Amino acid sequence: MTAEQAETEAAAFKSRFLQLKDEIGKFMVGQDALIEDVLTAAICGGHVLLEGVPGLGKTSLVHSLAQALDLDFRRVQFTPDLLPADILGTQVLVEKAGQRQLEFQQGPVFCHVLLADEINRATPKTQSALLETMQEQTVTVAGVTHRLPTPFMVLATQNPIEHDGTYPLPEAQLDRFFFKLLVPVPTEAEWMTILDRTTTGEPPQLQPVATGPELLHLRAVARAVPVSREIQQWLVRTVLATHPDASDAPETIRRYVRHGASPRGAQAVLSAARVRALLDGRTHVAREDVQAVAPAALRHRLILSFEGEADGVKPDEVLKALWERSA
Repeated sequence: MTAEQAETEAAAFKSRFLQLKDEIGKFMVGQDALIEDVLTAAICGGHVLLEGVPGLGKTSLVHSLAQALDLDFRRVQFTPDLLPADILGTQVLVEKAGQRQLEFQQGPVFCHVLLADEINRATPKTQSALLETMQEQTVTVAGVTHRLPTPFMVLATQNPIEHDGTYPLPEAQLDRFFFKLLVPVPTEAEWMTILDRTTTGEPPQLQPVATGPELLHLRAVARAVPVSREIQQWLVRTVLATHPDASDAPETIRRYVRHGASPRGAQAVLSAARVRALLDGRTHVAREDVQAVAPAALRHRLILSFEGEADGVKPDEVLKALWERSA
């Protein structure tokens, strides 16, 4: 691809991305950064964990994303009595041509956009039912593997202030999420706009501005953005430094972190950095792109030590100190 063609593709990518962002923004108020991050994950083919107190519009954001992309949307409310078969599907006995036979009945996971609402309220057995779907985009029941639609994306929500009756996601499952996004409380002005939009007249109606195949095309464009060996090596060294036993790990990491980020974390950072570069009008990845997306990609992949938990240290604080040192 020539430089001119690359710039044309980058301009088209940015235009379509902003169209999607604006369409979702017709319903979501004041969450520009959050919308941008969710779209970035969707384009990169990743899953998102949304964390925030109730009533901030997490469900509405996911539904709006599916509407703007004209994708099939399903919502599953995770509860302690939810079973894996309630999500994946199960074998049912049916009668055809006078004979009884087992037939697979698809669960709600067979969609493009799955909202796993309050995922930490389900038991670990049910939570783990999503592991195969998130990694391989398949469902295996009774020894038969069924492929999920493409594109496929899981967006899970959890409430950070309630712990009774919840089951924290294990590290292996957290690592399957491309981003962990913190949903902020709206400002006073945004609150007023929310009330104006939702309590007077009809709420905004979103229109599809892209399709699944277009999303896959945007993904291909992003993956083609070049990354220099220097930037990639710098990223690898920095992510390796999140491990407390690394030779160049800073004191903050050694003191407050028990386990560092995995290779999936570095993959997520690099993929998201490509999207950010395109949104900035560039056809190459720079260090500022990596630093901008790193918190969302790595915050849930750092396992704090007992001292870190006791001192109330946040993963973002540890990451900030790490990136400042490596700048």
